[in-house]
Amino acid sequence: MEKLAHFDREVIPERRMHAKGWGAYGKLTITHDISQYTKAKALQPDAVTDCFVRFSTVAGERGAADAERDIRGVAMKFYTPDGNWDLVGNNTPTFFIRDVHNFPDLNRAVKRDPYTGMRSAQNNWDFWTLLPECFHQITVVMSDRGIPDGFRHMHLFGEHTYSFYNEKNERVWCKFHFKTQQGIKNLTNEEAAEKNAMDRESAGRDLFEAIKRGDYPKWTMYVQIMTEDQAKHHYENPFDITKIWRHKKYPLIEVGEMELNRWPENYFAEVEQAAFTPAHVVPGIGFSPDKFLQGRLFVYGDAQRYRLGVNYNQIPVNQAKGVKGGVADYHRDGAMRTDGNYGGAPAYSPNSAGVWSAQPDVMEPPLDIDGAMWRYDPEDDPTNDDFRAGGDLWRVMTEDKKEMLIHNTAADIAPVTENIKYRHAVHCYKADPEYGERATKAMGLDMNKVLELAKLTNKELNKATTPKA
Repeated sequence: MEKLAHFDREVIPERRMHAKGWGAYGKLTITHDISQYTKAKALQPDAVTDCFVRFSTVAGERGAADAERDIRGVAMKFYTPDGNWDLVGNNTPTFFIRDVHNFPDLNRAVKRDPYTGMRSAQNNWDFWTLLPECFHQITVVMSDRGIPDGFRHMHLFGEHTYSFYNEKNERVWCKFHFKTQQGIKNLTNEEAAEKNAMDRESAGRDLFEAIKRGDYPKWTMYVQIMTEDQAKHHYENPFDITKIWRHKKYPLIEVGEMELNRWPENYFAEVEQAAFTPAHVVPGIGFSPDKFLQGRLFVYGDAQRYRLGVNYNQIPVNQAKGVKGGVADYHRDGAMRTDGNYGGAPAYSPNSAGVWSAQPDVMEPPLDIDGAMWRYDPEDDPTNDDFRAGGDLWRVMTEDKKEMLIHNTAADIAPVTENIKYRHAVHCYKADPEYGERATKAMGLDMNKVLELAKLTNKELNKATTPKA
């Protein structure tokens, strides 16, 4: 009875996104001096910090195949002397949406249809094309980089704009980049289909076998830096996750090297129970007015409280390590409290015992805010251009990469209704006329109609391409 009762309860809720994942331990070694920007101990010259990194697909469930067309998630946990620093991101420098209000909707669009119970290209493309901010990310996902050949052969990005502050409490804005030292390697649709037919765990197996044979994967860490004054005069919103910072203006600054060198002893305990939230930062690293990041600061931790319980940070893989005196987080009670629960110490603050007192010295410097701090509405931002980055990407592609992008797009959007195809063709044309013309031809559409639709505003385009009830 005991065995059966335990068996009935062995499965915990899977992650709503990033359900299929693999993880490994390693270290971050700092080889360059960026102390002028940040006082974070883990980012000082010669610092070596243990880490745990989890890679994942995004849209698929736990049993999904590794080689599907999708972005790849990467969540990094650095066990610093000041506590854990979690950096969550993807293998792309941008994301589909800028407004966290649309986060659940994006996830529902790429997940299973409520009527058929199946994945739906119609739902996916309908959502994407109704929000032009998705366009740059669509171009990336439909390009050759849409199916990485394993996790070792892709770059990793923090995506969001974060902040650094130094010993003088001087702030700069930053973006995190990790460039693979193994070289970029991707799969075509045909190669991926063959791989998935033979091995649904291809990316996890590749990572496992590389570590086991001592071929430890490595990434070179870089940051981009933007001053507060530069941000005020940037040509577009520097906190918009759907936009990039051009390397020519904000060059990559080398920081160090991340190496993965140890496979977990137990998948469930260390990979399935690994929990990440961008709210876990340490002194020297802070946040930004990025509206999507603001939402993630809440929703990631809340998802872990639902999935693993309110005391998820007591699970060994999630515990802070190397902090002098241990962690004092003021949390008490709750399910699965496995330590002493702070014994008889007061449970309130302030108190006369002198515990749980505020630590203003570890707070990031105050930020002056101006403008409308609510939902993003691109119509209120005259600098917004959702097609610039996608067009720039098209123009730097070689001919074989352009051909692959058009081929992949046409194949993926094939089962979708014509009205949505026209919506996407217009977006391609607005990004670059050649891009639009070739996409239109590949989708079997009328170029004259695309040119007429391209004259409309986004609201007018969406209305014109939405069938009447």
